[in-house]
Amino acid sequence: MTRTTRTARTALCAAAVAGLFLGLTACQEAKDAAKSVASEGTDKAIDQVDKAVKDTYEVTYEVSGSGINQIGYHAGKGTALEPLLTKDTKPKLPWTKTVTLKGIMPPAVVPTTMELNASPDLKCKVLHKGKVLAEATGDKVLTGGCIAAAPVGK
Repeated sequence: MTRTTRTARTALCAAAVAGLFLGLTACQEAKDAAKSVASEGTDKAIDQVDKAVKDTYEVTYEVSGSGINQIGYHAGKGTALEPLLTKDTKPKLPWTKTVTLKGIMPPAVVPTTMELNASPDLKCKVLHKGKVLAEATGDKVLTGGCIAAAPVGK
């Protein structure tokens, strides 16, 4: 093997090692950049959720018809994920209540009766800024009331 051949081999090996090193470095930089972008996206999403949980919004509950003994509803007590039910016993119908809820707390109004069948004129509604978020009539009122998703971010 001549000196020229050895020099050429050494140069070729050095170039291959340098290319491999640069390629791996570029991959690591791309990986780091992707992590940074993902982290920023995650941070933004977390900020939006935090803001949504801290925000408040107003809803109006409406119940009409006859035969209702009690109305349970979310009135903003408890936490957004574990709201406490407030109850009005022997309400005068038609019944309306405007409440302020927290963040992702779902608006809910659940009328109850001692009767086996609901009056066909029985109705419940959840309204936010004049828009109906949930509505039920007759027996559907008694089997689930009116429960809606929180209107945060809308």
